[in-house]
Amino acid sequence: MIKGSAGIVTTQIYHHPSPLRLESGETLSSLTLAYETYGKLNREKSNAILVCHALSGDAHVAGFHEGDSRPGWWDAVIGPGKALDTDRYFVICSNVIGGCKGSTGPASTNPATGRPYGAKFPVITIRDMVNAQKILVEYLKISQLYAVVGGSMGGMQVLQWAVDHPDYLKKAVVIAATGYSTPQQIAFNEVGRKAIISDPHWNNGDYYGKALPSHGLALARMVGHITYLSNESMHEKFGRALQGKDRIGFDFSTDFKIESYLHHQGDTFTKRFDANSYLYITKAIDYFDLTRNGSLTTGFAGVKAAFLVISVSSDWLYPPYQSQEIVSALTANEAEVHYCEIRSNYGHDAFLLESGQLNYIVGRFLSHTIVRDVMITDVQTIEEGTTIAVTARRMVSQNLNHLPVLSGGGQLVGIVTSWDIAKAVASNFLWLDEIMSRNVVTTTPDEPIEDAARKMEEHAISALPVIDADQHVIGLITADAISVLVGRGNP
Repeated sequence: MIKGSAGIVTTQIYHHPSPLRLESGETLSSLTLAYETYGKLNREKSNAILVCHALSGDAHVAGFHEGDSRPGWWDAVIGPGKALDTDRYFVICSNVIGGCKGSTGPASTNPATGRPYGAKFPVITIRDMVNAQKILVEYLKISQLYAVVGGSMGGMQVLQWAVDHPDYLKKAVVIAATGYSTPQQIAFNEVGRKAIISDPHWNNGDYYGKALPSHGLALARMVGHITYLSNESMHEKFGRALQGKDRIGFDFSTDFKIESYLHHQGDTFTKRFDANSYLYITKAIDYFDLTRNGSLTTGFAGVKAAFLVISVSSDWLYPPYQSQEIVSALTANEAEVHYCEIRSNYGHDAFLLESGQLNYIVGRFLSHTIVRDVMITDVQTIEEGTTIAVTARRMVSQNLNHLPVLSGGGQLVGIVTSWDIAKAVASNFLWLDEIMSRNVVTTTPDEPIEDAARKMEEHAISALPVIDADQHVIGLITADAISVLVGRGNP
């Protein structure tokens, strides 16, 4: 098994023997749920974590399918030693109903006709998705989930779980989400739906086995994808760079790299997603509203889980103020709630990309986090007795700010920083031994991360070597790596 990976996994299928009554009053007479599991369920069945996916996600959240080179969509935080540690937890993820990755949706066969449902599939809601997930959890004979975790639309499902089934989960992790869809969010979804419905190949949803409404779905994805990015991330990645040309064309061809990127995102999306599923899932997002009588506080009355709410500083689709509204409403109900804002330029997509911050924040909430969990293990070192010139070249070539100094026997005897090197050059020192700090403050792999951060603050230092019982350096932890994390939560 790949280190840190959930390994080879397979998608499983559960066929529910009874109909599912939907929030609209309609009924799904046949219900199929595609799901994957990771780790082992303990004897008490108390270590299960349900992961809820976003709009275009699926059950394949981690590990690898046989023969695939790409892991599941949230592999960065699920696996041995990660936030959702599969050595400790039994992780479940299912494809939502209305989707197109194995669970019952518009492309599924309608038992009444023997043909795909198409637009005759009943409209579903976030509550319907959660009720289907509960059926799966009960099939797995789990009476209470340790946690429900999700980002974006997945975060909406987490909140729905906490409201509808308060005794069924101990912890809730809500990332880059909202307690209700706003007019702006509904507006973007409507533009995407209009693009699909306006494609002549949509054919009122009856296009299976025929030409697909790929043009409309690609346009919908392009519009949606813009909302997942931030202005900063687009500036950083694309700027105003031209695509395959030295000057603008003064025509309507593709001039800029950002245009080409969006075309690529749209085209590739049509190869893995169903247009009707896009219609149904975005409509479910639009209908999502946990307020009661206009009050989110009233809507959250009765919740019992402990909450971790995470926002992203540059997210303008589900901006931080909406997460803060959730926190305020939960606090008004005297719920246990922790809030963290991830500082990132990635925009909404940060909930998929900021694996370092998420592993720390979510892992800390779910369990006790220690230095071992976040330390750098590929540590550059240098031997005592080395010249300043050699040390400086090493630090510059490796882009290092801290360099542990070892004895001939491999034990830690000092540490040198880039500031020490600058002072040495100014003072015409020749040898490393003349400038290195010998009274080194260290940490151990099992020390709580908060204690390590406290040491840095008390001693005004920016890194701690991690040592074992024999004084060998086995890692390094820096202030830059943890300062954005420690203290961001508001217990």
